[in-house]
Parts: sequence; structure tokens; C-alpha cells
Amino acid sequence: MIGWAHSVFGRAAEPDVEALLAGVTGAALDHAGVAAGDVDGVFVGVFNGGLSRQGFEGGLVGAGRPELANVPAVHVENACATGSAALYAALDFVRSGRGRIALVAGAEKMTSAEPALLNDALLTGSYRREEESAGSFAGVFAGLARTYFDRYGDHRETLAHIAAKNHHHGVANPYAHLRRDVGFEFCHTVSDRNPLVADPLRRTDCSLVSDGAAAVVVAAPEIAARAPRAVTWRAGAQAADHLPLSRRSDVLEFAGARAAFSRAMAEAGIALSDLDLLETHDCFTVAELLQYEAFGLAEPGKGATVVDSGMTRRTGSLPVNPSGGLKSKGHPVGATGVSQHIMAALQLTGTAGDMQVPGAELAGVFNMGGVAVANYFSVLERLR
Repeated sequence: MIGWAHSVFGRAAEPDVEALLAGVTGAALDHAGVAAGDVDGVFVGVFNGGLSRQGFEGGLVGAGRPELANVPAVHVENACATGSAALYAALDFVRSGRGRIALVAGAEKMTSAEPALLNDALLTGSYRREEESAGSFAGVFAGLARTYFDRYGDHRETLAHIAAKNHHHGVANPYAHLRRDVGFEFCHTVSDRNPLVADPLRRTDCSLVSDGAAAVVVAAPEIAARAPRAVTWRAGAQAADHLPLSRRSDVLEFAGARAAFSRAMAEAGIALSDLDLLETHDCFTVAELLQYEAFGLAEPGKGATVVDSGMTRRTGSLPVNPSGGLKSKGHPVGATGVSQHIMAALQLTGTAGDMQVPGAELAGVFNMGGVAVANYFSVLERLR
């Protein structure tokens, strides 16, 4: 990655995905010092899922940026891992030699959708034949939380600590949707301002409904060697798991997430203790808790010890979501995976401002689609 651009997540003034994409694609090219005529391929990540009647998102970059209209473009969708799927497709494109420079952009316009439409669109990230009865995607994850509580005891307090930590981190992120340190007590208390969304998940346990876009420029090594900045993949892996949760031996295991993490770490030749930070997919606080256990920060059922130790705070031994994560930064679905990689790149280039983790040299990024169905884990380091 030799350049990037990131919109402020939240309720955007841009009317649609086309405008959101146009805002970041030109800015990313400028940041990389790359002309539109030098781009060999465009990879667009937009989930949509019924949020917009306008499909054919691969063509929208050229619609909003006519100078890119003749560059081959493709649309990629992989539920909430859509952004990473587009990014990995661009990596394959460049590594194969089919192109030397690729532009990756992810975006979503969500806040203008009626609640029923939004809920229905997000449910397409589940196996509707069996899981639609949960009522919402939050309901699916609430079911995981109830299973966890039945097995390991009530951990509402643990989930509230995760939410409070991510909101605290998000205050320092200028791109975040909600830059407010609401505190543990607010997150832990059911109230009019923090109602139950799907028992036991409160509003503060759920990621935000956001508009936003993010873009990166991926370049071949010989180009990156001349670039003002370059962040590279020391390793990256994708792993999958059953879409129907009924076919898994243990729904709390997050086996696909563990497989992606283990493969990437083995490829990188490092241990968990070598990572300086982790940007992970906290679509719901219970997801972050289960990822602690899937990645080996704690044994199954012991994720609360990670929270209690303080290791995941920005000042801890492994800061998790120093950007605020999806919980505070927001979750415009197609943009999320691209955003997570940019947040890590800012850390590794020492340009994260008040979010900065001192001395960050290796960053992990985890992005998942569905209930850990499509899983991507990247190990990033600074090249120059």
C-alpha cells in the first residue's frame, strides 16, 4: 500500500455510494502520487444487500471519476469482509503480474435506509433459511452471547468493558463516527439511551450504522521502492467456515477466524507477542470476545481475563482496536476491511496522531464476513 484515503464515518452528506467512492479514490491516488492513467485495475467493495437499487458498483468508480472510466474494474462482495475481499483480489492481481498498480475502494451508504430495509439487508449476511428467525443480525450474535453465558457464566460486564474500551479509543480517531468516551457504567446499564437491541446485547454492544468510504493504492514492489511511503503484507490468509451455524461442531469456536490467524502468523514467522497492535472485527462486543479466544489471547471461556488485565487498551501489551474499532469508528460494511488496513498503515508509518501506538512495527488486521464465515487476517509491516 503506497497511498490511501479515508472519509469520516457517520451520517455523510454524500447522497450515494457513487459520490462516496469519488471522494476517496481521487484522494488516494493523490496521496500515492499516482496518475489515473497509471492504474491497471480497480477493485470495488460494496455490500449493498438491497440497500440501494443501483448495482454494478464496479462501474461506479468510473462514473464518479471519468478519468478512471476506461480502467478495468470489478465489484467484489463477501458480506462484512467485502473490503478485505477487494483488497486481496487486488493483491492477487498485482502479484500475478497482470497489473502493476491497483486501486481498491470500499464504501457503503446505510444511514438513509429505513430500519426494516436495513435490517433485511444485513440479514443477508446470515444463512436465512435457518437463522432469519433470530429477527436481525444482532439477534444472531445475541444467540452466540447467550450460548457463551450458558456455558461460561454471565459476561455482560465483560462485554460492557470491551464497548467502553473501544469508545475510549475512538475519541482519538478523527475518522470515527462516534468520538465520545461514554464510560463503562453507561455501557453496562440498560436505559432509554442504551436499550436492549437483542437480549443480552445492548445498543453499546452493537457496531454503528454508518456511511463511509476508504481507498488504497496497491503497487508492485519496484514501484513501492520509489514511493514516499509503503506498507506491505508480511503475511495474509483467508479461511472459511460453514455458513449455516447448525453445521459447526461448536459455534463459539470461530474455527475459520482461528485458521486465518494461524496461517497468517505461521507465514509471517511470528508469535502473538510479536504483534504491536490488532485491528479486529468487533461488529458486536461478543465477536471481539470470541476473537480473543480464537487467536489464543485466552483459553475458551477465559476471554474476560484479557479484558481485566488491561492488555488490549492502547497502553497495554497488545492494543486491540486503537482506532475505536467498528464499535466507535463505525461499520459502513463495504468500507470496513479497507478502513481497518488503513488504520494499521497509519500506525506503522507513525502518522496515527493521537491514536498512535508508540513504536508500532507489526500490526494484525482481522476482518470477517458473517459469523466468522469469510475470514481474512493480515500481518502488516512498514516497507519504507
